[in-house]
Amino acid sequence: MMPGQETFTVTTQGAGLYEITTRVSDWLRSQGGDGIVTLFVRHSSASLLIQENADPDVQTDLRAFFDRLVPPADDPAMGYLRHRAEGPDDMPAHIKAAMMPVSLSIPVVDGCAMLGTWQGIYLFEHRRAPHRRQIAVHLLRG
Repeated sequence: MMPGQETFTVTTQGAGLYEITTRVSDWLRSQGGDGIVTLFVRHSSASLLIQENADPDVQTDLRAFFDRLVPPADDPAMGYLRHRAEGPDDMPAHIKAAMMPVSLSIPVVDGCAMLGTWQGIYLFEHRRAPHRRQIAVHLLRG
């Protein structure tokens, strides 16, 4: 891998938000300098978000909202879905990933992401089962 590039593996325990802020911040500190960091989740049933990290109710409410907006395929309201090969959470996970970002760009100054006081970086796992998700990270120096 070239300098300024990394791949993080995030092991999930099922659907939910997994904060990766510290991991990204530690890596950026090791890189130093200014630029833009880009994160890209290499899966079609997970997303990346910048969201509040002070109150865990925010993550709980976000998950509840998206579960209500896009219920599992075995919910009667989702009877029109055809893609069910990997279970009732498969196609809804793809829909959620289509609605949310799969990449983020964050300014970096002196090796620090310029996040707001209450902002954190999250992998949003949309599948019920545990997964190992890969996130490609690239620091473009300015």
